[in-house]
Amino acid sequence: MDVMPLLLLVAGSAAVAAAARRTPVPAPLLLVAVGLAVAYVPGVPDYRLAPDVVLPLLLPPLLYTSAVDSSYLDLRAQMRPVALLSVGYVLFATVVVGWAAYVLVPGLPLTAALVLGAVVAPPDAVAATAVARRVGLPSRITTILQGESLLNDATAITAYKVALAAAVGEGASWAGGIGEFLLAAVGGVVVGLILMAPIHWLRTHLKEPLLQNTLSLLIPFVAYAAAEQVHASGVLAVVVVALYLGHRNWEVDFATRLQEEAVWKMVAFVLESAVFALIGLQLPVVLQGLGEYKGVDAVWYAVALFLVVVAVRFLWVYPATFLPRLLSARIRAREENPTWRAPVVIAWAGMRGVVSLAIAFSIPLHLHDGEQPFPHRNLVLFLTFTTVIGTLVVQGLSLPPLIRLLKFPGRDAQAETLAEANAQAQASRAAERRLDDLLADERNALPGPLADRLRSVLERRRNAVWERLGQVNPITGETADDTYRRLSGEMIGAEREVFVKLRDGRYIDDEMLRALLRRLDLEEAAAYREAT
Repeated sequence: MDVMPLLLLVAGSAAVAAAARRTPVPAPLLLVAVGLAVAYVPGVPDYRLAPDVVLPLLLPPLLYTSAVDSSYLDLRAQMRPVALLSVGYVLFATVVVGWAAYVLVPGLPLTAALVLGAVVAPPDAVAATAVARRVGLPSRITTILQGESLLNDATAITAYKVALAAAVGEGASWAGGIGEFLLAAVGGVVVGLILMAPIHWLRTHLKEPLLQNTLSLLIPFVAYAAAEQVHASGVLAVVVVALYLGHRNWEVDFATRLQEEAVWKMVAFVLESAVFALIGLQLPVVLQGLGEYKGVDAVWYAVALFLVVVAVRFLWVYPATFLPRLLSARIRAREENPTWRAPVVIAWAGMRGVVSLAIAFSIPLHLHDGEQPFPHRNLVLFLTFTTVIGTLVVQGLSLPPLIRLLKFPGRDAQAETLAEANAQAQASRAAERRLDDLLADERNALPGPLADRLRSVLERRRNAVWERLGQVNPITGETADDTYRRLSGEMIGAEREVFVKLRDGRYIDDEMLRALLRRLDLEEAAAYREAT
């Protein structure tokens, strides 16, 4: 097996993603653009998307890391709009976009057009969260978009399977389609519910951080494979497990949490970068075999379908936002009246991504009889690709200025800091009472300086948040918190240099040096976290 293409993909996409942080262009868009540019460079390997790699190997960890970082409570509070988008919109887009493609493209069978509709229906989890993080959307809109992108793949994959069965001649009915959807949805949730408690028990009872992190890396693949084994939705199983584990992550050992955070950030960065680069690199593949649809006709169909996809999302989002309020007095009483601006952003943030391309590449070459080719398969691939690129480039680039134009109210940093300070004050009082109770027991006797040190650490933690509200240093422009963190880093740096010199002078060995440096690293991390 030649590993060089894989190494080039990972290294190249990581370099482009890092460079994007120095530009105003979001990393996903720059990665796609670079992928398009180098697709025809001589010597570039053939990076054809393989559905049997993307769906079971790339999708689960991407969904898992996004779901773990989500808020179960926020998603539950926004469940109605999330469900309307992740289920209702996907089915609506499948039918309407499929019918539009059937009308626009001469000779395209309705069944093949519905396959195309299902393929391009779901906005992508990676694209949505990447752009939302970059542009700083209001928390409610971010929750809705993130929740939709976590759940809609299950609906789209099921709709695709039903449409594909009809297209290849295996037979499909409305009743069968509904049954398959219910099996996938309910089965995926049930598998997730079955797995989440035992997995959490393992995470809290394994005492070795390396074993706990190994388990963490296996969780999304285990959940996905277990659900797919019983023909349920692996996507939903991963999301259910991840939401539960993220909600109860505080029960896991601190060393595991620190390692997991670092490991999953690295995994997410590598996979997200590679995924967007792969999208651009598919250009040579999708242009092959267009036949009668080459040239102006292909461009016209691509532009028309992109416009339909954008319009259909607006057609769904606005009624889905306002009709429930008109029909339900309970909703009107419990929820604030939405403005017209939030639906604009939600409708415009429907970027498609690698899942659509992976599903499209899984379309079989032949019909059920094994002889006749799948009708217009290459055109379906091409239109999927252009829709993905169009939504990423047009909507992805215009979303930040659109949000600025709509002038959403920004986050109240002072109010958030006050809330954090009040929460820390309550926790500190509880910790102080607990410390007094412990020190009253003779078994916990400590020398005075050590007991005072515990109290000073607690006081420092309590005061750190309040200090952010204080005045800045007129000379350096730093807050007291910033100065504390900088001076702490300088002190630790001086200690680190001494330890290295002692190792170089053979006064201590490398094993002792690593232990001392790890202790300093933990203290530096603690000081940084206190100050942020």
